[in-house]
Amino acid sequence: MKIICFLRSLLVLILTPVLTFLTSIAAMAGIFIFRISADTAQVLPKYWARTIARLAGVRVTVEGGQQLTSGTSYIFAANHVSQFDIFALQGYLNENFRWLAKKELFEIPVFGAAMRMAGYIPVDRSRGRQALESINEAAERIAAGTSVIIFPEGTRSKDGKLHTFKGGAMVLAIKAGVPIVPVAINGSYHVLPKGKLLTQSGPIMIRIGSPIDTKGLKSSDKKELAEKLQQEVARMLN
Repeated sequence: MKIICFLRSLLVLILTPVLTFLTSIAAMAGIFIFRISADTAQVLPKYWARTIARLAGVRVTVEGGQQLTSGTSYIFAANHVSQFDIFALQGYLNENFRWLAKKELFEIPVFGAAMRMAGYIPVDRSRGRQALESINEAAERIAAGTSVIIFPEGTRSKDGKLHTFKGGAMVLAIKAGVPIVPVAINGSYHVLPKGKLLTQSGPIMIRIGSPIDTKGLKSSDKKELAEKLQQEVARMLN
């Protein structure tokens, strides 16, 4: 049994970059050659993520989606304990969203180009004017109707516990003026903790909380908003 689990994990490790490359090529071809919209192209990364989850023996369920209003732009703010959070959200969160991603990812050949064509939003993590400009540009995209996912902790948790939410993500939500939705991901730390390469099979539960209104808030309210959001995520974690 252990050998079978090891071979399955090894297969996921080998096939994930291959599937990522093929999905990127398919997305670029669909948008550039066949002129499909970026929204339509989102079906490709959805099936990419679901394929990887199935290969890994991971079962993902989602609850709380009925609290969302169709056609409304949101910022989804989730805890982050595993690289597998990306596959779980991409494959099973049934909303039309884009990722906020560090700008360095957009420099990766093929993958970066596919991200740009699919409408993903680069963020400059450096300090100073460049970082502020990237936040303002992201806020404008979100305010214009693009839902996004963010990880307010800033990086993956090393111990699987929920850590402090950073103010930068809150500033983005306040500037965009759209509701921010707490999202709790349970089980992904068991599947693939930080520092590990091989996945383990198991269930992941994604819980979606009630949207928090940001209209009327100022940048000075970022700490209070971060605390409220973190409390809501903590409440939904097992």
